[in-house]
Amino acid sequence: MIEYMTLTALSALCHIAPICGAAATFYVYVEIGNTPLAIVIAALSAVLYLAKDRAEDMRGDAMMKVEYDEHGRSRKKGDYRKLAREEREAIDLQKMADMERVLSSTVLARMTKKGSEDPDADLDALVGLEPVKRKTKEMVARMMFENEEAKRKAKENRKQRKRKKKHSQELSASARHMCFFGGPGTGKTTVARIIAGFLYRYGYIAENKVIEIDGNALKAGDYTSTKTELIVEHALGGVLFIDEAYALMNGSGSAEAIATLIKLMEDHRGKFVLIIAGYPNEMRALIETNPGFSSRIKEYLDFPDYDDDEMVEIFRLMAKEKGFTIGSDAVRPFLDRMDRERELRSFGNARTARNVLDETLDRHAVNFMEKRIPESRRHEICEADVSRELKRVGIRTV
Repeated sequence: MIEYMTLTALSALCHIAPICGAAATFYVYVEIGNTPLAIVIAALSAVLYLAKDRAEDMRGDAMMKVEYDEHGRSRKKGDYRKLAREEREAIDLQKMADMERVLSSTVLARMTKKGSEDPDADLDALVGLEPVKRKTKEMVARMMFENEEAKRKAKENRKQRKRKKKHSQELSASARHMCFFGGPGTGKTTVARIIAGFLYRYGYIAENKVIEIDGNALKAGDYTSTKTELIVEHALGGVLFIDEAYALMNGSGSAEAIATLIKLMEDHRGKFVLIIAGYPNEMRALIETNPGFSSRIKEYLDFPDYDDDEMVEIFRLMAKEKGFTIGSDAVRPFLDRMDRERELRSFGNARTARNVLDETLDRHAVNFMEKRIPESRRHEICEADVSRELKRVGIRTV
């Protein structure tokens, strides 16, 4: 502050001195007749005149130090609590506008899904995935055990309010972040919602919600850090599920997205559960890119591809949802089609089964309308309905 006042006085002197110096020079030279003294006064005035710009710059720098901190924030306006209500409302509106520009409320709403309301039934209804079911049931058993322990300890201590709060925090802090390994269409998203249902039931998360994104959703150029923070803040109290999370390793903003995500996992420890998912090799590479992942992710679930029997069962269930049954004569062509699909890099397990079903229903409609299928099989998929051909862009095999 003293430096700023001194420089302000110096700047004022540099602006006033030339005028006063000119007057003093004229007086000394004309009235007194002292030429040497007049020359000295004129020289000093000229020096001060030439120094005025530098003095003003120094005064400006000193003013910045006085009025702003090292982050460029106003010292006078930097404390949100000390602002007038109108100023706080203006800042809040600006923040909302900035947030909406980086991540709109419409996009956030699309990301937000509800966790399973009956996770036990939904887990049992999954086709195949026996390793996933076993691991999930192990985690659920531990949740139940820790939940019962928290209740027992709370009952022993009569200071109910304080003890319940403490144990609730312990349960949240012990909730583990997870990694799902598996190919596409193996039920990773469905299992994430089921696990969210269990976490909510036993008090590990406050809301039965899952924020579902892919690895690219966190990246936003210069706003990557801000966007990552907004998504994590929206996920607090629930589960953040990042499918194809290995995309975090590539492209602009990747390093910043990973660093911000790991920092937020620590800053909000116990306030949300992160589940990252993707292909096995790519996910291992992602975890190895930063030790922050391996130190925080404690649960790993391996999602195997479906075998033939499981693919047929999935095909049946999907057809049932559409109001159709699968005739016994349609099974063989379906399996032949799956053998060919598995040779493609695009094979997507249940996703492929759904695509084939959509194609099959189109063929069934044509076959029925052209009388190649009797009325008795109106809602039954027949052999003629299932094509053994691969139908992809640029691919057609007999």
